[in-house]
This record gives sequence, C-alpha cells and structure tokens, in this order.
Amino acid sequence: MFPRGLFFKETLMALMFSRLANNYVKAGYFPTDEDTLSRIQCAIAPSSADGLIRICDPCCGTGAALADMAQFLTDYQQGEARPSRLETFGVEFDKERAWEAKRLLNRVIHADIHDVVIKPRSLSMLFLNPPYGFGVSDSANMDRNITDGGDKAERLERTFLKKTASTLMLGGVLVYIVPFYALDDEIRTYLARHFKDLRFYMAPEKQFQQCVIFGVKVKPTYPRKDVLEMLTKAQAGELKDQVLPLEWSEDPYFLPVATDDEFDFRAVRIDGEQLVDELTRYEHSLLWSGFDRHFNQARASHRRPLRELSRWHLALALAAGQVRGMIKSKSGRSFLIKGDTFKRKQRTVSMETDEKGNVRQTVTMLDKFVPVISAIEFTPGPDKGRIVKIS
Repeated sequence: MFPRGLFFKETLMALMFSRLANNYVKAGYFPTDEDTLSRIQCAIAPSSADGLIRICDPCCGTGAALADMAQFLTDYQQGEARPSRLETFGVEFDKERAWEAKRLLNRVIHADIHDVVIKPRSLSMLFLNPPYGFGVSDSANMDRNITDGGDKAERLERTFLKKTASTLMLGGVLVYIVPFYALDDEIRTYLARHFKDLRFYMAPEKQFQQCVIFGVKVKPTYPRKDVLEMLTKAQAGELKDQVLPLEWSEDPYFLPVATDDEFDFRAVRIDGEQLVDELTRYEHSLLWSGFDRHFNQARASHRRPLRELSRWHLALALAAGQVRGMIKSKSGRSFLIKGDTFKRKQRTVSMETDEKGNVRQTVTMLDKFVPVISAIEFTPGPDKGRIVKIS
C-alpha cells in the first residue's frame, strides 16, 4: 500500500521525499486495495481453540482494512459451537481518520506510534502496512533542496517493523505490506531472525510495487541462509512473478488465542477529545457516578455518643481521622483541627553481667502509636494562621 498515513514524528522525523508529501496532502491516503486484502484473508484462519484473538493495525487509517479482516474471521467461524472472540486495535496519526476508525474498531488511539504502549507478546496478528520512505531530522527537513547526502535516518518501513513486532505473541502472525525494494539487509535479517514460515508474494495491484510477507513469530534465532537468500532475491526484483494467489492452496496461517488476561494498550499522552471519549466509554466503571455514595461523610448526621469517650475511644477516633473540623474554646479561640496517629520507635538498651563477668547487651525496639492533633489558629489577631500540634 502507498502511505496510508504518512508518518511525521512531531519533533524528530519527517518524510524525505517532499513530492510524496505533497501528493499525500492533495490526494489523501491510499488504503489497501480490496483485491490484495481479499487474497490476504484467504491465507489467514482463526485457531480452533476457544478464546480471544487480538488483531492490531499500527497504521490503521480509517480502520476499514482491519474491520474487514475481523468480519472475515467472524464469518469463518460461523457454525462453530464455541467460536473465538475477536478484538481489534488500531493506531492512527491523522486525527480525522483516527476518529473514523474509532467507529469501526474496538480500540483506536489517535497518536504517534512512538507515544503508544502495547503489551509485548500479546497480539495474535499484526497487520503492518507502514508509511513508506526515509525519515530525516527536522534540520534536514527544513532544507527543501535536500539531497541523498542530508541528515537521513532509517527507512520508516524498518522503524515500524522493529517498533511493533515485539507486540506479537509467540506463534502470532505477521502480515507485512511494503514496497519490495524496501527489504534492505537489516529488514531481511530481522525477519529471518524473528519469524518462521516466511513467504513472499507480490501484491496483485502493481502501481506501487508492493509485496506481502507472511510470517509466524518465534524466539530470536540465527537467521537461516535459505530465507535470507529468498528475501535478497525478492528485494532485487527477481520474484516479481510470485504474485499473491487468488485461492490459497497452502496450510493457512492460524491465529493463536491470547494466553494473558491483562492487556495494555494506551497512549503516553492523550488529547482532551480522546480523554472525554474514554471517560464516556468507561463511565460505569468510574467513581464519579458513585461520588456521593463514597464521599458523603460530611453530609451525614453525627450522633453524640451515649457517654463521655475514654482515652482509648479518643485514640481510635484519632487513628481513623474522625477528629476534625472547627472548634472553639471557652476562652473564644478558634481552631481548625485534624487528628491522626503516627508510629514511633522506642529504643531501650539493657546490660546484663553474668557470674563470670561476661556482659550481654540487649536492644529492644518497641513500636508506639502516638496520637497527634494538628490545628490551625483561626482566632483574629497576630497568631492567626499559626500551626499548632498537640501530641
């Protein structure tokens, strides 16, 4: 796919090719074409095990591609007694497309991928169609006449792969869509070290020279020579006739079910609109709806005790923080008081001498809970505002 949302790091990264950036601004973004997507779906199948399948698109655009994939997987399980549940997650830098995706996917974050935290080894499938091109520093981006000798960073295809591949669980499936010529030595080595059952196909849509790579996540290992050779031929354009088939004849890539109950998917920074959306989504799980129920002590009527409190009762009230409020003494002085307790260590040392003249020292540490009343003087005069402690 041509850049579905050209990625700009707010302070560090920008696209090297100004012509591509201009095309992006004028024509919008380019989603995965339906033909390529339908052929990819033929190679994917949900695991037969009952459970939860998490699929994620770190550059989800409007979310249409991932939503279509989820619908395909749901239809695939029709008729099964206990089908797996599906959850879809997306990240999108463009605000307008991110809010469109929020209506199609379970969870979408409008943010830079570098500001998003996804729990490692937690996803069943990673649908990765990253921005294309090189990243450069802001200083180089300011120069419109930038050449290849500029301050150029690594390819964005490689940046997104290394950033997101760790979120796949072992056995999870990678669908990686990039231009075939972007498969440089570092990307080839990374794929060969972290994935097995790697297959390379050219996309049926020829305009942007895209390829589709499937792989299954494994523990890092030494890259196989035959896999590296295959990817090297692919990058050189020697496998252009290897087009993604219309009907999948190999064993499908089965998506494993999640093995962990807790899942972390959040933004390091969040804007006001998304905060309101999150609060609305989880309104019934928040404390605000039960605020009066949890924090209504000030409104409750207090009954006087039947008899004068003993020192023990007063100590319990202090420890619970119930001794508080405005008081006025008989002399007319006013205080705002708050009671509390703190733990104090009392150290005692004893010396004992036996009949043989040997001296033994015993150190005893005793915890003592000391009640304290803190008060602020509210009596008009020079002492107003003075803090007093009574212990």
